[in-house]
Amino acid sequence: MVGLKSHDCHVLMQQLLAVAIRDILPNKVRLAIIRLCFFFNAICSKVLDLVKLDELENEAGIILCLLKMYFPPAFFDIMVHLIVHLVREIKCCGPIFLRWIYPVERYMKILKGYTKNLHRLEASIVERYIAEEAIEFCSEYIENDKLVGLPESWHDDRVDGKDSRELHVITPSVEDLLQAHLYVLNDSNEVLSYILQHEGLVNKSNPKMSKNWVLKKHNKT
Repeated sequence: MVGLKSHDCHVLMQQLLAVAIRDILPNKVRLAIIRLCFFFNAICSKVLDLVKLDELENEAGIILCLLKMYFPPAFFDIMVHLIVHLVREIKCCGPIFLRWIYPVERYMKILKGYTKNLHRLEASIVERYIAEEAIEFCSEYIENDKLVGLPESWHDDRVDGKDSRELHVITPSVEDLLQAHLYVLNDSNEVLSYILQHEGLVNKSNPKMSKNWVLKKHNKT
């Protein structure tokens, strides 16, 4: 449990904690914690029912009372009491996931990676950010031009019909592929019995046709 981010703690609390404690705590304590997990899972959903917000607000008060009954006073600080204000904040500002700080924190990690000069942190980040924006703009502006400084992949030529020695690869036609597929089937012992059954079925369905016609019909179907 070392090195977890705040988002990891949210996932553990909303999804996994209720399952993990179902058999290891007294019933009343377990019920209080599970109701807290369900409460956070409900208010963090991307779709909220406005009719049920009042019920969630009442549920927050009940959960806080249960926690005060079964947990010591040292457990409670201002963060625990802020639970009762979360639903009211949703009514005023909208769903929580639209105001999460997690995307900002992830992007801050990217910006910190731009730092090369530890004595001029902000200037180093700004310089790298401007350079990246300019490169992205140029790559979109000249999208169809040949890239400079990047090695070409051998697989691109193979997709276009060339191998690594600049030799053109012949693409077979549909008829050639079907003929090759038929050859493989006729050469497989596993499907020989099915081939004979199908040939007999074609011959039985067309008794007046010649053997050559029956063979062509059999190979085609």
